[in-house]
Amino acid sequence: MDLFTQLLLAAISSGTPLLFAALGGILIERSGIIQLGAEGLMLMGAVTACLTYLHTNSLGLTLLAVFAVSAALGLVHGFLTVTLRTNQIVSGLAMTLFGTGFSAYLGKSVSGLPIPGAVPKVHLDFLKDVPVLGDVFGRLDLLTWVSFLLVIVLHLFIHRTSAGLHLRAIGDNPATADVMGIRVQLVRYACIMAGSVLIGLAGADLLLVFSPTWIEGMTAGRGWIAVALIIFARWNPIRALLCAYFFGVLDTMGFRIQLIGSEIPSYFLKMIPYVVTILVLMFLGWRNRNKPSGAPESLGVPYLREQRF
Repeated sequence: MDLFTQLLLAAISSGTPLLFAALGGILIERSGIIQLGAEGLMLMGAVTACLTYLHTNSLGLTLLAVFAVSAALGLVHGFLTVTLRTNQIVSGLAMTLFGTGFSAYLGKSVSGLPIPGAVPKVHLDFLKDVPVLGDVFGRLDLLTWVSFLLVIVLHLFIHRTSAGLHLRAIGDNPATADVMGIRVQLVRYACIMAGSVLIGLAGADLLLVFSPTWIEGMTAGRGWIAVALIIFARWNPIRALLCAYFFGVLDTMGFRIQLIGSEIPSYFLKMIPYVVTILVLMFLGWRNRNKPSGAPESLGVPYLREQRF
């Protein structure tokens, strides 16, 4: 296996958790709700996956537990932002702080325990003789293929279905959508919970596939990178796929540079994805300063339904 193929495989493995989290954030923010709790949700998803798998040794039960915990946290965020109309930024930050602290508490007893081989590989024998493609796509894990499928499904849902049109209408102008008979609060609750499940799944993928052992704070800022990816992708699932793997490449570059004997301190090499995130945000902000951002027009604006007498 050549260096390019190894780098591509590492980029996909590193980028898949970012992709799950970005897809979840896109779904939530398309409904007009800001989601800044990705870091906390990913950590809760990771620690839930670790605890459940070590006690049950079942991937199915593990994913169900992750879905349940993530949906419950999403319900809390939905209640605060949709029903109580609290500040969405504050609610998201509170979710991150809660997830960071509570996951550290829950994971103390299992810290450092290995979880190898939890997610099976999907072997595609018909690709084994195809150069590069066979090495890359011939033995990816199950969750990576699920992420590919989710990109297609979510893109078609948002841009090719009537339900997706309703979702975009709610994100742009919830009052008009309400007048047209669309149940704004119900759709927002559904999107927040479904998006939170995807973000929790990102944490589970990070633990079960990319780094199969629980370490306190193991996301290391990936939740915040996922938030930035939503902006880079302009709330488009297909662009999110490309952006996630681009940052996956950056994440693996530091390790590869160390392997070739570079004298650059490892701490600086680990900074590469975060520095590039800041630089790209600055560049996009400057380039698109006179253009629409692509964000839902009512993103972050609480909707108060008018009283009818």
